[in-house]
Amino acid sequence: MIRPKFLIFCLDALLAIVSFALAHFVRFGFANHTEIFFSGGYLRLLVYLLVLLFFCYFFELFDLKSFYDRKIVKFNTVVVFLASLISLSFLFYFIPAVQFGRGLLLISLVLFFAFQYLSRLVMLRFSNNARFANRIVIIGAGHLAQKMYLALPSDSNVHSFVRFISTTEKELIVDPELVIGNISDLNTLIQDYRPQKIVTALEERRGNLPLKEFMHIKLRGVEVIDATAFFEEQKGALLVENMQPSEFVYTHRFRMTRFMRSLKRVNDIIFSSIGLTLSSPLFPVIAVLIKLDSSGPVFFKQLRVGEGEIEFFVYKFRTMAEDAEKQTGAVWAQKNDPRVTRIGKFMRKTRIDEIPQLYNVLKGDMSFIGPRPERMAFVERLKETIPFYSTRHFVKPGVTGWAQVCYPYGASDEDALEKLRYDLYYIKNYSVLLDFKIVIDTIRVVVSGFGGR
Repeated sequence: MIRPKFLIFCLDALLAIVSFALAHFVRFGFANHTEIFFSGGYLRLLVYLLVLLFFCYFFELFDLKSFYDRKIVKFNTVVVFLASLISLSFLFYFIPAVQFGRGLLLISLVLFFAFQYLSRLVMLRFSNNARFANRIVIIGAGHLAQKMYLALPSDSNVHSFVRFISTTEKELIVDPELVIGNISDLNTLIQDYRPQKIVTALEERRGNLPLKEFMHIKLRGVEVIDATAFFEEQKGALLVENMQPSEFVYTHRFRMTRFMRSLKRVNDIIFSSIGLTLSSPLFPVIAVLIKLDSSGPVFFKQLRVGEGEIEFFVYKFRTMAEDAEKQTGAVWAQKNDPRVTRIGKFMRKTRIDEIPQLYNVLKGDMSFIGPRPERMAFVERLKETIPFYSTRHFVKPGVTGWAQVCYPYGASDEDALEKLRYDLYYIKNYSVLLDFKIVIDTIRVVVSGFGGR
């Protein structure tokens, strides 16, 4: 299934190329037109595309939700225009080989953002068209069906709807007004409501699913999808409590080959080396601020669980008062935690306290991207209550990760379950592109202070 964000990404890439070509024509006419793509021109175009699309993604110009407010679209477009102009200008100064000539950059950016803003207005204009509506029928009316309903993003299209088909006589968990009938009348209900997608969300499947009818419905063009796959599609997370061991075994996913691990290790060494080199001048300043704020060491080390459930010492800048857990033992960090120092609050919000973990990455205890390393006291308890919790320890923990950018800081067993959904999604769908997306999202999280405690 092709996601709308991907289509919008492709549209913006095409608009950027068209704008670049038009700007070249406006500035130079037909003279030297071959230089656009040849004689080094392709390199300039590639740099231009990467910078534009990076800022468009960073400021969420591919997010459909932002299209419903013209002010937000206009503001984000202006911000991306300025960020792209400044970034490319600095880049051209330091790397003359990718520099545009005589006003070409400004003209191309103006054209691109004019086209982009108009494209968003067109999308807004047709967003209520029936062809763009999401019509979904969920088979089931219990807790799992309700979870599927809550996983769906809000949809302002007047033709969109979500309805439920009950399969038993048990008490309904979902809104009774959204239940359109019983599964015994499945064919009639599908003809009446004409959904684009059917989601099977049953706690007990045996004897409840009319597979023959589903096959006929699917052959008529209606998508039929299981609840776990639907949840993964919508949330970028796995419905752990409803998964069976066979779903881990009989799939081409959940497989980290030797090549993938080697490539990841090379990236870890590169990223950690660059990160430590760039951040090292800040270490003396941070050390002085920590010492002035409270007594105790500058660095803090603590045993955490790594790959294969082997413990290692993780290093961080100290953000809590010395011996903060002497009386309480291992406890989750809470919002507005009184144990956190004044400078510690700032470092946690901006994630500065985690910079020393790059040393752990360089050593090989951690990866740059992976599940958050937890303490053995928490791990032993969570393994008893959360299914497949140990699976997250088949890869190295990370400084940042899919769970860290998608879910706020966890402070309870319930939060641990929610974060595990994202950790397992990352392990299942690992790729270089997903790592790149996490890096960009991490920058956004650091800037916004999302989830820091």
